[in-house]
Amino acid sequence: MTAGYEALTEKEKETLRLLLGGHDAKSIARHLGLSVHTIHERLRDARRKMAVSSSREAARLLHRIESQAPELLGDKPMGDAARPAPMHPEPESPRSAGEWRRAGWIVGGLAMTISLALLALLAQSGSSLAFGGNRLSATPVNVPASVAPTSASEAAATEAARHFLALLDQDDWAGSWKATHTSFQLLNTVEWWAQASRSVRNRLGEPLSRELATVDFTAAPPNGYWVIRFKARYSKQGSVVETLQLASEAGGWKLAAITVE
Repeated sequence: MTAGYEALTEKEKETLRLLLGGHDAKSIARHLGLSVHTIHERLRDARRKMAVSSSREAARLLHRIESQAPELLGDKPMGDAARPAPMHPEPESPRSAGEWRRAGWIVGGLAMTISLALLALLAQSGSSLAFGGNRLSATPVNVPASVAPTSASEAAATEAARHFLALLDQDDWAGSWKATHTSFQLLNTVEWWAQASRSVRNRLGEPLSRELATVDFTAAPPNGYWVIRFKARYSKQGSVVETLQLASEAGGWKLAAITVE
């Protein structure tokens, strides 16, 4: 199994992590800006290397190996999603504010994808994360039988997204960090977030306008998550699309990831 893991490319690992996080081939392709055919090829190659017949089984094996060897979870490149380019956190300096992809925030990067995958896997097995010192353990939780969107959760998630963006517009980095999901906060300090956000603000300029574009729901355990997009304009960057992913926490919705492209 370890040999199969070592044979995987970073792009194949990235695709498996997204699959475990609740994406299907179509949404992975959309997330990475690739064709569905390319995603199917990655999954097929990953199954072959991991010697399994199911893509989800390959994803679970990948998670199991990386959970047993925490150093493998270090900020390693995620193929297309972490290719060195302006404005994306690089693995060699995961807390550097000056290295970002394209022209906006990409919150959490590999760390957030892994975190969401962990939450999804543990929810499926009836467990939750418990951090103590440097150890990661699991405790039983009640998992809903089904995950489905409601108009109330859509409204709450949309309002949470608007509130988060308002904090960014005010350059309230500490306040916006507090509005992120706990899984993100455990992996990224408020100091790093403030430094990175100031760097991105300098590139984008001041916010000028914003309007809601799309609201989508992904039925991933334990409670699904919302993907909300806004069309916005900034003084330096011009027109951009802001994409926010929000996960459930403490009866509300908090930001798990954000991109501005």
